[in-house]
Amino acid sequence: MLLLLLALQSPACDADNGGLKLPPGFCATVVAKDLIGVRHLAISPDGSIFAGRQGKDGGLYYLRDTTGDGKIDLVSRIFDTAGTGVVWTPDAVYFSPEDRVLRFPWKPGARTPSGSAEVIVQGLPTGGHTAKSMVLGKDGSLFVVVGSMTNSCQEKDRASKSPGVKPCKELETRAGIWRFDSRKAGQTQASGKRWGTGLRNAMAMSLAPDGTLWAAVHGRDQLTQNWGFSEEDGAENPAEELGPITEGIDYGWPYCYYDPRNKRKVQTPEYGGDGTAQGDCGSKAQPAVAFPAHWAPNATVFYTGTMFPARYRGGVFVAFHGSWNRAPKPQQGFRVAFAPFENGKATGQFEDFALPAGEPNSIRPSGLAVGPDGSLYIGADREGKIWRVVSVSGKP
Repeated sequence: MLLLLLALQSPACDADNGGLKLPPGFCATVVAKDLIGVRHLAISPDGSIFAGRQGKDGGLYYLRDTTGDGKIDLVSRIFDTAGTGVVWTPDAVYFSPEDRVLRFPWKPGARTPSGSAEVIVQGLPTGGHTAKSMVLGKDGSLFVVVGSMTNSCQEKDRASKSPGVKPCKELETRAGIWRFDSRKAGQTQASGKRWGTGLRNAMAMSLAPDGTLWAAVHGRDQLTQNWGFSEEDGAENPAEELGPITEGIDYGWPYCYYDPRNKRKVQTPEYGGDGTAQGDCGSKAQPAVAFPAHWAPNATVFYTGTMFPARYRGGVFVAFHGSWNRAPKPQQGFRVAFAPFENGKATGQFEDFALPAGEPNSIRPSGLAVGPDGSLYIGADREGKIWRVVSVSGKP
């Protein structure tokens, strides 16, 4: 244990920061690799990492540094069905394959579950945006994302000029966040509560220090390809929205999207919009932070540690997987950004925190977690790596 604690406190980093470009005063080391498909991360107080993993080797993984050298040497596959979401608690670890949420009983310091997994939620919709992310609320609530089946609820998905279905029936069971009881087995989506709606794919979800749920959302695609919008309009719209998810909130999908240049929500073309008409979209929830279009936010985490300088405390890191729908303009994203908060509120600004040191799309971040010592862990699924970022500035 002493060796582990010393390793967690050590600022030793890779000479090239493991391929990351970081702000002055920070450095990084690759602590784990060969984990293609790694998604969301959770870390226990003893430094053990729990990771969801997609792909052929997907499942729930337990990772640990047993030698104290700062590198993961124990990699254990706990459950062999692919999934994304993972949550650590003092007595259990939650994991979300595509169609359910499992609860593994787990004793502090253990390396394996202490019993069989319980099925907390079952029968969740699959297909389309099928990855399930989740957050545990301070009152024991379990929030689970159910992404949309389609791009924009068209009669024929992603087809040119196909109109939108109105009302969009998907919203009954998709494109939202549902609230469940984290301790009750055998729940279904129907027995849960739809907490927020109009969220196309809100998989980058986390809890703020004050207990409020927040999410960054994947916006819709193909305004140019399907509706003849200019290349610039298609590349720059819609913003990737970050905002609080309070009970009953509606962010407007599929009827509305947020134009970051004009700073307002407008009607989508599937429902009669022309890029400027607003209709009733002004009544929908507005983002607290608007990120560039098509960056694909895959994870968020609020910084609750004390290792990093004070300006980071209470703010949120966002892992962007990177775009595919900005062509012929260059694809963007492929980074971890930071959005500062002041007095518990987002300033509306953001800045780059971790960028690829090489080609702009050479790293695709997919998971984030704050370690027990205040370091930041970043996972990238295509690269199969996890980095640990530490502050070496000496400024608390």
